[in-house]
Amino acid sequence: MDEQINYNLKQLSSWKRIFFMLIFAAIGSLVRMLLWAVIILQVVSTLITGKANVNTLNFGRSLSIYTYHILLFLTFNTETLPFPFSDWNMTAELNLPEPKKSAK
Repeated sequence: MDEQINYNLKQLSSWKRIFFMLIFAAIGSLVRMLLWAVIILQVVSTLITGKANVNTLNFGRSLSIYTYHILLFLTFNTETLPFPFSDWNMTAELNLPEPKKSAK
């Protein structure tokens, strides 16, 4: 058992992953703050114009998908590094609903 632990501790791949996990945990915190800015912009837009801003809606959607990628990596559900080490929107199997069109 001790030999297995020593072997695991000496694996460079484990330490590299931990390093990237720390980086993406910090990036995830910054992205969360940016998402709050998007939320506030959408609330203001809705109060002023009566509908959500389409550009902000798409940007918020991209940030949400990016956050999803980061969380998948941090929880060991994927070995694929998130952006900038892979494509921005790489989760093809993620089925998000299309944004609703405003009736106004």
